[in-house]
Amino acid sequence: MNRLARFFSRFGGGVIGGPPPNLIEKAGLMVTLWPSFPHFGRFAKDTRLAGIRLNSAMISNPELEVELNALRSADVQVPLFFDVKGRQLRVEEAKVVGDHLEVDLNHPVYASPGTVVLFKAEREHAQLHHVSKGGWRLVFRPRQPESVVVAGESIHIRAADFRVLSGPQFTNVELAKIAQVKAAGFTRWFLSYVQSARDVAEFRELVGKDAEVWLKIEDQAGLEYVRREFRKAPGLTLVAARGDMYIEVAKPHDILPALRLIIERDPEACVGSRIMLSLVRGNVPDCADFLDLAWLHDVGYRRFMICDELCLKESLLASTINAFEAFRSVQELK
Repeated sequence: MNRLARFFSRFGGGVIGGPPPNLIEKAGLMVTLWPSFPHFGRFAKDTRLAGIRLNSAMISNPELEVELNALRSADVQVPLFFDVKGRQLRVEEAKVVGDHLEVDLNHPVYASPGTVVLFKAEREHAQLHHVSKGGWRLVFRPRQPESVVVAGESIHIRAADFRVLSGPQFTNVELAKIAQVKAAGFTRWFLSYVQSARDVAEFRELVGKDAEVWLKIEDQAGLEYVRREFRKAPGLTLVAARGDMYIEVAKPHDILPALRLIIERDPEACVGSRIMLSLVRGNVPDCADFLDLAWLHDVGYRRFMICDELCLKESLLASTINAFEAFRSVQELK
């Protein structure tokens, strides 16, 4: 068994034949947790899981250091991954000034007045009044949206003339997080909003060329990278990040060819977000949840990552894992 096959075998399977070729026989589930969660210890030892992701989005560097220190004494039997935020637009600071809201971003942008900006995973929106500070600040007048906007949350701008202006892939804060996590011994990473081979090369220079890097594809630029530039190689895995991708694609139904493209270009790809969400509302998954998993499995996906919301409570996460295990047992009987 070669090095790549040995790596993938840790996530639930060996080599199988048939189209599409896939080194993973059994479906594997990945979750998002922090050591400070009361239920972290339980699921860190749950070997039914293929991996645990630590998501850097809403955590400060001092808070990260506390979490990494907690890991040193934890009994972790599941592979750990750290998710780095690259080109995704995120709020650095938001404040109400008189009759308007000012939102400072992690990357400078251009967007014309009147552009609709999406907040809270598309649940809320606001109309842009203007951009200031060379593209680093969005101004909304009158004050919008209704909910409080906080540092770390993502936003989406969908307009024909919208563009992210030139600038580095990583903020200084994110670079410091990468250094902290690397020093803690992490060798498995997610990289968000990958848009080019240059993004990947730059990140691998930071974390090491032998590191395992899972490339989250979340927008049209990322899909073009998959279509034109991506080459499967040891240590590189595509991730169809459906949460943001569904918002970013031109039309809602474009999510279907996007998902097919990713698994065709990387038979070991992972698919994440918007999976088994009915469990947030109740204790039993609905029909659509299982049909969604079945379609993804049928087109070739064997790695699945559930959204953060299902991981926040022990009862929700336990129910989700049990439902996924039931799904996996049915697939293994086929």
